[in-house]
Amino acid sequence: MSQNLVLMLLGGALLRISAFSTTYVNYVKPGFRPFLVAAGLVIFVIGLLGLVHRAKEHHHHGPKVAWLLCLPVFAVFLIAPPALGSFAAARSDAPPPPRSQALDAYAPLRGDRPVEMPMSEFIGRVFSDSSQTLKDKPVKLTGFVTPAKKKGQWYVTRMQLACCAADAYALKVIVRDAPPPEADTWVQVTGTWVPKEIDPNATGVIYAELAATDVEPVQAPAEPYE
Repeated sequence: MSQNLVLMLLGGALLRISAFSTTYVNYVKPGFRPFLVAAGLVIFVIGLLGLVHRAKEHHHHGPKVAWLLCLPVFAVFLIAPPALGSFAAARSDAPPPPRSQALDAYAPLRGDRPVEMPMSEFIGRVFSDSSQTLKDKPVKLTGFVTPAKKKGQWYVTRMQLACCAADAYALKVIVRDAPPPEADTWVQVTGTWVPKEIDPNATGVIYAELAATDVEPVQAPAEPYE
């Protein structure tokens, strides 16, 4: 009977984070929601049918220690882990995207107003745009704060998923000319790209850099990943 209750609790936990809230986006891409809801329903129904069947047969109770199987499920209900933050980002060094053959595929940035863009687009323009459309153009990047080891700089960061949080990697841009806010604070940074020569023989990860003119705290977005 305890196994059936665990199935019902597990199915209920899946439904709680996917059907009745948006907590699931802390762990997987939004497109997985229908599959999570369906899986939660199936697991819950299997557990319920098994519980009814066992009740009709009047089977004896299993060992009391079997209820310990419920503890991880209760943890999902009571302590839902948050989205990945600076702790994971500090341990993730993703290289810049490979240079594309279509080096001039990015549209020019027109006007003098700051352009809000995803972190991945900014990094792509830095490393894959031979026209340097970012040069002298103010942009706005939104992400959370990750401390840097080097004094006088920090990272504005966004995690990117291929499938789920297990394969997430950090998109980090070095922020200069602004004091670092507290780690994991969500901010919108306004500034301009800092061009620099990239040594093709250099080892390690090379990060894009932004000279900040303004840093504003913002609410964490509903979808924390790119």
